[in-house]
Amino acid sequence: MVLPLELLQQFKTSDFPNPQEYEVWQRRNLKLLEAGLVLHPYLPLDETDTRPRQLQHIIHGALVKPMDTGKHSESMQVLRNLATSLACRSFDGSSPDICHWADGTPLNILLYQILLEACFDVNDQTSVIEEVDEVLEIIKKTWVILDIDQIFHNICFSWVLFHRYVSTSQVENDLLFAADNLLSEVANDAKAVKHPSCSQTLSSLLDLILGWAEKRLLAYHDSFYRDNVDIMQSLLSMGLSATKILVEHNPRNYQKKKKEVDVEFSSVDTYIRASMLRAFSQEKERLISSRKSSKKQQSSLPILSILAQNVTDLAFNEKEIYSAVLKRWHPIATGVAVATLHACYGSELKKFVSGISELTPDALQVLIAADKLEKDLVQMAVADAVDSEDGGKSLIKEMTPYEVEAVIANLVKSWIRTRIDRLKEWVNRNLQQEVWNPHANKERFAPSGVEVLRSIDETFEAFFLLPIPMHPALLPELMNGLDGCLQNYILEAISGCGSRSTFVPTMPALTRCSAGSKFSVFRKKERPPMVLLKKSHNGTTNGDDSFSIPQLCVRINTLHCIRKELDVLEKRTISQLRDNICVHDDNLVNVLGKGFELSAAACLEGIQQLSEAIAYKVIFHELSHVFWDYLYVGDVSSSRIEPFLQELEENLEIISATVHDRVRTRVITKVMKASFDGFLFVLLAGGPSRSFLLADAAIIDEDLKFLMDLFWSDGDGLPADLIDKFSTTLKGILPLFHTDTAILIDQFEHAVQDNFAPSAKSRLPLPPTSGNWSPTEPSTIMRVLCYRNDKMATKFLKKNYNFPKKL
Repeated sequence: MVLPLELLQQFKTSDFPNPQEYEVWQRRNLKLLEAGLVLHPYLPLDETDTRPRQLQHIIHGALVKPMDTGKHSESMQVLRNLATSLACRSFDGSSPDICHWADGTPLNILLYQILLEACFDVNDQTSVIEEVDEVLEIIKKTWVILDIDQIFHNICFSWVLFHRYVSTSQVENDLLFAADNLLSEVANDAKAVKHPSCSQTLSSLLDLILGWAEKRLLAYHDSFYRDNVDIMQSLLSMGLSATKILVEHNPRNYQKKKKEVDVEFSSVDTYIRASMLRAFSQEKERLISSRKSSKKQQSSLPILSILAQNVTDLAFNEKEIYSAVLKRWHPIATGVAVATLHACYGSELKKFVSGISELTPDALQVLIAADKLEKDLVQMAVADAVDSEDGGKSLIKEMTPYEVEAVIANLVKSWIRTRIDRLKEWVNRNLQQEVWNPHANKERFAPSGVEVLRSIDETFEAFFLLPIPMHPALLPELMNGLDGCLQNYILEAISGCGSRSTFVPTMPALTRCSAGSKFSVFRKKERPPMVLLKKSHNGTTNGDDSFSIPQLCVRINTLHCIRKELDVLEKRTISQLRDNICVHDDNLVNVLGKGFELSAAACLEGIQQLSEAIAYKVIFHELSHVFWDYLYVGDVSSSRIEPFLQELEENLEIISATVHDRVRTRVITKVMKASFDGFLFVLLAGGPSRSFLLADAAIIDEDLKFLMDLFWSDGDGLPADLIDKFSTTLKGILPLFHTDTAILIDQFEHAVQDNFAPSAKSRLPLPPTSGNWSPTEPSTIMRVLCYRNDKMATKFLKKNYNFPKKL
């Protein structure tokens, strides 16, 4: 018997108090018929079978307009035929004697849910009636008929409460709390549910609950906040209970969640990561949208810099509001949340870093903000995971470092290289234009030197203004680069200025003139044909003013100024470092490294080289006509040192007036040494145009005294002990010019024998010229003999070395 059909046909409107109640009763039976035959059939329906749709069409029509259920009613006959044919189906296609219109759990569950709806007040859909306990006791009497047990009841009632909570706009939280409590009991006894049909029905209800819950839990920041976080806890509890039950009864669908402990942990882990990812994306989009909508009033901060601060706020908000709830199922909920935010921001930062090639203010702001964010997030993660099994190692390992300091360091290094390259180009360009004018400024040093120091100072200032945490670590690289630039300037400043060897003439070959040789009278600016001068370098002898004595003095002043300023720069840098909280006084040396070592050394060497160049340029080039070409050429008494001293004094006055007073003594000392060297050179290597009588020795002594007096200048010049020191060699050799020729020959022979130990029969070897003049050195005595104007010296040299008697 298909009971609803019989009831519909047996009862009439007259059997009810009023037509309205009859219509309600009729609709209820039609819905029951639809539920048993179409919505929850005992046998699955064939998709090609049209009867279910026909039956539904009739039922839905009757729900709108009550149908005639009389015995001879055509509509009733059609309804009966369709309902009976669907109820009498079998698995093998035969016509059974039993009608299956109400068989199976699905319909029982539906009927039971309808019964449970009686627990609610018809006038207030969110309220449970006061007599709920009595009603439930009555409803429980249907358990035997509907094949219901306590677990089934708890699931159904939990669903009904949950459904009522959702369908009434979620205004009555007690409904959700009650549903959560019931489902928690089911989760604890889930293994007791064994009936397959029951499990299928459970799954379908639990899937609905879990689907609705996860939609919110996967983005819990959108639905929950500080004032309703208790709702999140109940919903999370329900969702996890549903998951736990589903895992127990559908293991194939949940292979990744094999253990109970993993079910809750992995589910909550998923909710945290998904919700944090969504919250991060929303925050980023909000910032982008806000920036686009306010183009006229743009914030000076880059978006990623603002986002970093907002992510920090998100993390602390997560810890304070949500993690307290989530920790019940996930012990490191905060750690997972901040790790997710770390990865999200890291992805954006990586794209940003790949698009920058230089250290701009915006780039620096973003990187510094990212560094602070990372430190905050890592600190939160470590604090949250300290009590976990591995102490948080796996969580920290998940947080791939931003390596902000390395990125900033690389950008700063690029910034340094750019600055250094610009400075190098500037140095080269300005050195080409520099004229080394001694009247360019009061201090008499090159404007290009002032500018290069100013550029270096500005570079240091810009470097320390960079808001970076690693000034001490990168300072050595900056200093090395600037040191190289400055060294290049110094080397270029002294390039082509010459040295001692540039100006000193080539030493003539040893030769001999007889006592009766006739020497031509010296005429000013005439150079004897045998005198050989080295060619000058880079215009030192071709009238190029940039290498004149005053210009060379300006170069010395410039190098002295640079050397002095290097100390100032170093002190200023130390002061800047002391302001850095990361650097202590005892570590300053390590931070500074070697400082401007190359430049300082180049300055000292440059001043030394330029001083020497000035000295030998003055003696052998500027004063060549009164020194090399004149002094003691021909008759000694008529070619003495006075003309040389007059012009040397003029040059010394130019040097004194031009060169800086701190290096003046050094330069004049070099000039003095060059004059003494030149004096000796004239005496010992003056070429065949010079020869000396024994009587000339007194003149030479007197000329040397005049030369020394010029530098002493009545006590206003160089110190007497300094003059004595540099004239020692010269004064030691002059006695040889007073020595008789025979004694000289004897001294020479003994010196040769002592140095070369020749055999008694062999000829005296010709001693090589060492250039280190000494009264006991063989080649020095030999040269005095070569320039001795007497027959004994001529005969000795002819006999032993076959030197010619005359040219």
